[in-house]
Amino acid sequence: MNKYKKLFEPIKIGNCEIKNRFALAPMGPLGLADSEGGFNQRGIDYYTERAKGGTGLIITGVTFVDNEVEEHGMPSTPCPTHNPVHFVRTSKEMTERIHAYNAKVFLQMSGGFGRVTIPTNLGEYPPVAPSAIQHRWLDKICRELTIDEIKSIVKKFGDGAYNAKRAGFDGVQIHAVHEGYLIDQFAISLFNHRTDEYGGSLENRLRFAREIVEEIKDRCGEEFPVTLRYSPKSFIKDLRDGALPGEEFIEKGRDLEEGIEAAKLLVSYGYDSLDTDVGSYDSWWWSHPPMYQEKGLYRPYAKLMKETVDVPVICAGRMDNPDMALEAIENGTCDIVSLGRPLLADPDYVNKLRANKCNSIRPCISCQEGCMGRLQNYAMLNCAVNPQACKEKDNALTTILGKKKVLIVGGGVAGCEAARVLALRGHEPVLYEKTDRLGGNLIPGGSPDFKEDDIALANWYANTLKELKVEVNLNSEITKEQILSHKADSVIIATGSTPKVFSLGDDDKVFTAADVLLGKKESGNNTVIVGGGLVGCELALDLAKKGKKVTIVEALHKILALNGPLCSANSEMLERLIPFNGIEVKVNSKVKAYKDGNLEIETENGVEKIKCDSVILSVGYKEENSLYRELEFDIPEIYLLGDARKVSNIMYAIWDAYEVANHI
Repeated sequence: MNKYKKLFEPIKIGNCEIKNRFALAPMGPLGLADSEGGFNQRGIDYYTERAKGGTGLIITGVTFVDNEVEEHGMPSTPCPTHNPVHFVRTSKEMTERIHAYNAKVFLQMSGGFGRVTIPTNLGEYPPVAPSAIQHRWLDKICRELTIDEIKSIVKKFGDGAYNAKRAGFDGVQIHAVHEGYLIDQFAISLFNHRTDEYGGSLENRLRFAREIVEEIKDRCGEEFPVTLRYSPKSFIKDLRDGALPGEEFIEKGRDLEEGIEAAKLLVSYGYDSLDTDVGSYDSWWWSHPPMYQEKGLYRPYAKLMKETVDVPVICAGRMDNPDMALEAIENGTCDIVSLGRPLLADPDYVNKLRANKCNSIRPCISCQEGCMGRLQNYAMLNCAVNPQACKEKDNALTTILGKKKVLIVGGGVAGCEAARVLALRGHEPVLYEKTDRLGGNLIPGGSPDFKEDDIALANWYANTLKELKVEVNLNSEITKEQILSHKADSVIIATGSTPKVFSLGDDDKVFTAADVLLGKKESGNNTVIVGGGLVGCELALDLAKKGKKVTIVEALHKILALNGPLCSANSEMLERLIPFNGIEVKVNSKVKAYKDGNLEIETENGVEKIKCDSVILSVGYKEENSLYRELEFDIPEIYLLGDARKVSNIMYAIWDAYEVANHI
């Protein structure tokens, strides 16, 4: 019997019955809209694929109901009011396909971003807000919305919901009294300094949200479900300054006391469900939690909402562990578990869980390189570990004309992904890995407890290749002559990279980051890490959490200045966790020598000595491509992949491997 059976019991939001307890969490559909505000084919395929994968409730990413008061260059996201005929036509195709899988679909609608509009979306348009306040990123003061503009946006919500209902959506979600978006800015006194009926008391600050649900119910009927994305706590220390987990601070955003009172009011206004999280753009690592946040971090707040209101509560926030999801439903923490990034990583998560195939679920690693990082920087939604996410048809597996034997050297993520794709397409991959396990740099990188999903990804590749019956040869370092003797049709070299090292004197106590992470070397109680990039900072954090005294020496003006996380939620949280955990940082400094337990460094103020038990080098990696250079003119069809081609990150290793393996 499937122990997760309770997760597949139906539940209702209003009169809308959902077949199980899983929802696709709304994520910005940038790249999934066309120039007229409809869903493009990529968007239709993306949402349909998650319904096909078993998810009971699909909640689309944000759509703008207004593109006049707060202007956005089109296309940015879908807009149900820009060209209603076109929106209904493209949406109808999508909702019909989703309904074929007995799933329900809600359209998420936004009143705007206000002071948190991402600069790449804003262009030259002036930002707006409830009051004349500082923009989150830009050195601009936002323009205060007029009452007429507020009323116009409220009416657009009614228009958008009416169009959504016509297009076959089963309900809508309002975006949002959460994360510090425009409607939330009205609700929080830190941002709302108005003295009219939209400012002052909590009821007045929630008037915008109240008028929206009343307008929608008036236009679409009382039975049409209207849910709300809601954050009962903001974690704001000040403008542009958020709190870390465990930090003592004075809440300047929405505190829990007001969050409870606001939740009661919002439900009394007519909202049929609360989709609960916490955080704000000023504390973005709460709203979009990196791997440095614990799993299921919103559960206490969802539980509080369950105890406060009498409508279904949805809970997201790193809820990909099915045992955690089951416990949350069983103990009344929430009614529906919302999965965002996990369903980017594996659209079949729910069906695999139902079929007792947990080991075949591809894990999300919370890197946010493909999703939030690319949304923030390039206005597109993707996934680092799933090259097909949001490109389901464009990146579909191609048909082979004839079976080929493909020899792969290297069992890191690039080699494993290439083997997986080749096997799925019908080729015969043969993989050689010189160590005793697959995963490459995932293994040392996944050593800290907050990087457990890196190890999960390595294990997923090992399980997947076993299921696909791929020949994997471990502890097998292969030579040029052996490769040539195989007479393979194609060869892929994915031999990875090696740490950069240099001598400092007493080198018996100078280690690489990888050796310390793998447990091959012991750092001692007092260590210095040379290099404040991602690997160095994560190692420093791991050692500090284990009680070690750690100093980072960085040659540049700040840590994470090069090759840091693309997503600011990851980079900002890690950057703040360093001093929060007592890690000393010396920037604009270079190491000179290590002798008799003293590391000599050259700083802006002259030469200093740091007493330490060891020195750990984390100064980058260099490509290991010597085997490729030996073979490149002897084998007609040979490819160089992963770090062996160019030292980068997990995402590009996987994406490049998928691209090449899908076209052999």
